[in-house]
Amino acid sequence: MNWLLEPLAYQFMQRGLLASVIVGVLCAVMGTYVVLRGMAFLGDAMAHAILPGVAVAYLFGGNLLVGAGVAAVLVALSIGFFSRQGQIKEDTAIGILFAAALSLGVALISTMQTYAVDLSHILFGNVLGVSPADLWMIAILSLLILLIVGLFYKPFLVISFDPVLAATLRLPAELLRNLMLVLLALTVVVSLQTVGVSLAAAMLVTPAATAYLLTRRLWPMMLVSALIGAVSSVIGLYLSYYFNIVSGSAIVLTATAIFLLGFLWKRTKSI
Repeated sequence: MNWLLEPLAYQFMQRGLLASVIVGVLCAVMGTYVVLRGMAFLGDAMAHAILPGVAVAYLFGGNLLVGAGVAAVLVALSIGFFSRQGQIKEDTAIGILFAAALSLGVALISTMQTYAVDLSHILFGNVLGVSPADLWMIAILSLLILLIVGLFYKPFLVISFDPVLAATLRLPAELLRNLMLVLLALTVVVSLQTVGVSLAAAMLVTPAATAYLLTRRLWPMMLVSALIGAVSSVIGLYLSYYFNIVSGSAIVLTATAIFLLGFLWKRTKSI
C-alpha cells in the first residue's frame, strides 16, 4: 500500500488529486452535451479562445483565470449571436471566432518577453500548483455549473434531441443554447489549472465518447462519463507522480486508454 499512500503524504498532491477529480467529473458531465450535439470542435475552439483574455490579464497584472473567464464567455455569447436563427451555421461561427480569438491571443502574447515561463501552465496545466484558494474556486464554480445543469436537465435534453418539440413547448431555445455555451466556456476555464488549454477539449470529449459507447440514455451516460473522468484523473495523477511526466497529459492519456478499451469491448460484443 506504500505506493498508494506515499503521494498523499504531500499536501500539494492532496489538493491536486481533489482538483483533478472535480474537474474530471465536471468536464465529463458537460462533455455529454458536446458529444451528443456534435460540438467537439466547439470544445477545442473554446479552449483556445481564452488566450486573449489571459494575455490581457497578464499585461495589466490581473488574475489570469478571471481574464480567461471573461474571454470565454464573450466568445460563447458571440457564437450564439452570429448563429442564432440559422443566419450562419454554428460550426462556421465557431471557426471564424476561434481563428480570430486565437490570432489575437498569439499577437498579444508575442509582445511579452517572459510569456514562455509565466503562461506555460495555462497551456499545459499545473495541477500540482493548485493552492487552497484555487481549490475552493474550482469547487465552487464546478458545483454551480453542475447545479445549473441539474436544474435545466429536461430543457437541455429537449433542445439537444428534438428542436421541433422545443418549439412546440415554447421553450426559449436560443436562451438555453446560449446558457449551455456559457456553461461550456466556464468549464474550460475551470479545467485550465489541471489540464491546461491544450488538453481541455480532450477531457470534454473523451470520457463522454466512451460513455456514449456503453449507454443509450443521457442520465446514465452522464454518470458513466463522470466515473471515467474521475478514474482517469486519479490514475493519471499517480502516473505523473511516479513517472515524472506532465499531469495533464497523463490524465488525458489515461482517459484515451479507457476509451480504447471501451471501443474494443463494444466491437467484440457486436461481433
